[in-house]
Amino acid sequence: MSEYQLLQRTPDIEAYRRLRAESGLSPKTEEAARRGLAGTLFAAQIVHDGQTVGMGRVIGDGGCFYQVVDIAVLPAHQGRGLGKRIMAAICGYIDREAPASAYVSLIADGDARHLYAQFGFEPTAPRSEGMALFKR
Repeated sequence: MSEYQLLQRTPDIEAYRRLRAESGLSPKTEEAARRGLAGTLFAAQIVHDGQTVGMGRVIGDGGCFYQVVDIAVLPAHQGRGLGKRIMAAICGYIDREAPASAYVSLIADGDARHLYAQFGFEPTAPRSEGMALFKR
């Protein structure tokens, strides 16, 4: 088995869409991916044998608000600590770049909350409750 390499780089549109679909995240259109990826503040990818097998991004305004999004690892590569490597790179960026008063948020799906808790993320309920508007 060859080595996994962490790259601090935004995935291309094709890799982004493939990773979301194959890891169980909601699919995104090519147009949505193109627009969204352009707004990335920071991204990390895991590459194995020349293929992107994991990713995570930070989006936001670069001062007051940051959101961790798109944490995904292909099922065949899960259980190897790759999500932890992605989150460590993201938290390193936040530690270096986000001002002291910045609000850093994410939405934790299912058991992913256990991964995020290892990096200091805490549930906001009951003080606040996540809400969403889904455009379909």
